[in-house]
Amino acid sequence: MAVFTAVTEQELAQWMRHYDLGDVVDFRGIQSGIENSNFFLTTTRGEYVLTIFEKLTAGQLPFYLDLMRHLASHRVPVPDPVPRDDGALFGILHGKPTAIVTKLEGTARLAPKVEHCVEVGQMLARMHLAGRDFPHHQPNLRSLPWWQETVPSVLPFISDEERTLLLSELAHQQAFFASSDYAALPEGPCHCDLFRDNVLFAHAEPGTGHEVRLGGFFDFYFAGCDKWLFDVAVTVNDWCIDLATGQLDAARVEALLRAYQTVRPFTSDERRHWSDMLRAGAYRFWVSRLYDFHMPRAAEMLKPHDPTHFERILRERLKGAALPGV
Repeated sequence: MAVFTAVTEQELAQWMRHYDLGDVVDFRGIQSGIENSNFFLTTTRGEYVLTIFEKLTAGQLPFYLDLMRHLASHRVPVPDPVPRDDGALFGILHGKPTAIVTKLEGTARLAPKVEHCVEVGQMLARMHLAGRDFPHHQPNLRSLPWWQETVPSVLPFISDEERTLLLSELAHQQAFFASSDYAALPEGPCHCDLFRDNVLFAHAEPGTGHEVRLGGFFDFYFAGCDKWLFDVAVTVNDWCIDLATGQLDAARVEALLRAYQTVRPFTSDERRHWSDMLRAGAYRFWVSRLYDFHMPRAAEMLKPHDPTHFERILRERLKGAALPGV
């Protein structure tokens, strides 16, 4: 059960008085997720998701909610935060910041095909461009400074071979991040966690000629301003691989990158550093999974992900991965 804060019907009814959403028809916990308490909420006005934020504070939350609202206003399919009567995008429930967002249509595709990667690539590029005029800035909080802070804390728990790889890749990424080429890479708001389970697909409309239709991106609570290429690399490292080996699937990689570039072509610097950024994307999640696995937080962490998955991916990326000619 991935609901950490329970809410009674009476508590919900009292809290919902601040929203113009009609009467509650159904309210039930969502069984997935490891960071927040999530509930499906159905009212006489529609379907929504209520989230109680277990870690993010009231001071941290506005960046994420404002970004989602900005993207939704630019017709990017993301959950749109519902304002309260006073205009605020969240309130306090059980002493924790809590928000209601619109519910996206569709289901996740955990075994994506080429056609799914096409839809994701196009929408990711649209999302990047839509964020160009977003007025707020928050760095990706799981980028290089966090790696530098976190890596020493996991070293006592890992093997000599893992330690060597972890430290050598950190040195490589520090040099890459300090380079003028890295500074020149286009940047803006990024999802930073666009895995298969953070995208929904709905049934395609008859007569459109499309086999699949993207329902939307969700779970923006690791979002931050970063290099757009990093966001693409994180996405490719999950959507376009063989999960057992971490090896890239050439057809899916080419489909996603070709689709992305029909909306926003890569710069020459991005093309030159594609392999470096694939490594950065793998490293970010190897470090975070090592941390969660060896130093699990209390009840909010139900079952840490296996860190070896992204160790495998990083070792594969160290073999080199040229950008397809798309």
